[in-house]
Amino acid sequence: MTLRMAWRNLWRNSRRTMVILTAVAVGVFSMIFIGALMAGVGEQMIRTSIATLVGSLQIHQHGYRDDPVVENTMEDPSEPQAALASVRMPDARWSRRVRVSAVAGNARHSAGVSLVGIEPEREAAVSFIGGAVTEGRGLSPGDPYGILVGRALVGTFETRVGRKLVLMSQAADGEMASRAFTIAGVFRAELEATEKQFVFVSLAAAQEMLGLGEGVSEIAVLLPDGADPDPVARALAAALPERYEILTWRELLPMLTAYIEMNDTFTAIWYLVVFIAMGFGIINTLLMAVFERMREFGLMRALGMTPGGIVREVLVESGLLLAIGMAAGNALAVAAVAAIGENGIDLSAFAAGVEYAGMPRVIYPALSFAGALEANLTVWVLGLIVSLYPALKAARITPVSAMARV
Repeated sequence: MTLRMAWRNLWRNSRRTMVILTAVAVGVFSMIFIGALMAGVGEQMIRTSIATLVGSLQIHQHGYRDDPVVENTMEDPSEPQAALASVRMPDARWSRRVRVSAVAGNARHSAGVSLVGIEPEREAAVSFIGGAVTEGRGLSPGDPYGILVGRALVGTFETRVGRKLVLMSQAADGEMASRAFTIAGVFRAELEATEKQFVFVSLAAAQEMLGLGEGVSEIAVLLPDGADPDPVARALAAALPERYEILTWRELLPMLTAYIEMNDTFTAIWYLVVFIAMGFGIINTLLMAVFERMREFGLMRALGMTPGGIVREVLVESGLLLAIGMAAGNALAVAAVAAIGENGIDLSAFAAGVEYAGMPRVIYPALSFAGALEANLTVWVLGLIVSLYPALKAARITPVSAMARV
């Protein structure tokens, strides 16, 4: 009976009802859609950063992150490799690297770069470089003179595949070491800064050039998507002496970690702003309906309905209003995410600003059940709470006061 009465009362003024339904639908849509966009940006930034030589976690000689010089390399990586083999990490992949600051130059240009010595086959399963070569060829294990250079750096140096590039860096004995490499391939990365910053040679070539023997700068570990690196990091820390440090991607990328936390705060503020605007509409609509139905509520009280029954009646009307609006908003959000999910939102026209912020050039929304549920619960719970005011207003109407308003 209550539900039937609430449904009929809802459509007494269909125009007003449609206006508030539209407001609720647009509010829910914006909450879910904007939340999906923000989540998509965050997930893509994490994936891009992890793929750009960060991995899920890294093992270093203690002090390397504070001072990444050749003197702080791991002279014998067999101990951390044994720890990696002893710790249970299903489907995990890892790779050794040498990473030092260097100067790259040719006949006309020079620039500071990060020289990265890699194991080509292992690195292909850990970072982006395995599928990033767009011109020429990739590196082969032990390649003594091949080098991979970013597309942006190739353009800056006005060079191409097959030409020479000289690298200079400090060797293990403190002297300057240099070697001429031949550009074997050109790679493309998500961010142009990555293409300008990194050059890749084989691990053997980097070790020989710098006089490191078997030494490496870091061991990067990539865990399956969604795996928490903290338990693995704790297990490795327990298995290794204190002269090694194990850092997860959250510690290696403090700015990204701060962005994700800020993203959560922004989403909560956005939900609050949208709901405040929507809440005023709900209160206004229900109050107008209450004032228009003074005589009706007075009659219901005269016939024996309790104040609690009137509160229940108004809340059921509000619940129906919210439910219909939420259903429409969810349908719109799912349709919008599906429409742009395949191609994303291309921000290439704003590439410089987007890259400065560390964002990907194409944004793909990430719609999650948890995010949609959070938005819907926010609207449902807070919507019913703000509906209590007009409901209590209606419950205080007495037959006498209703007659006085005739």
